[in-house]
Amino acid sequence: MPKYYFDRLEYLDILIRKRSTGSPEQLAKKLNISKRTVFEYIDILRSLGANINYSRVKESYYYLVDGNFSFQFNVSDSSPPAKAAV
Repeated sequence: MPKYYFDRLEYLDILIRKRSTGSPEQLAKKLNISKRTVFEYIDILRSLGANINYSRVKESYYYLVDGNFSFQFNVSDSSPPAKAAV
């Protein structure tokens, strides 16, 4: 998958945590994607364990439980140093 895919999911996660997604139409514009793709991305986050609801009053998606995603490779402190390829 291209990097921009994960960048969008990460940005979506930030907007949801801030409760500033706006309506699905507004969110589609913020992410430069279609409204249908917004729903697909929300479904992806849900399939990864996120409890996401939408508030019609605040016009924003939000998490029912505090949390966040990290869409990058993180090296653990316990891993041995890599040997250089020769």
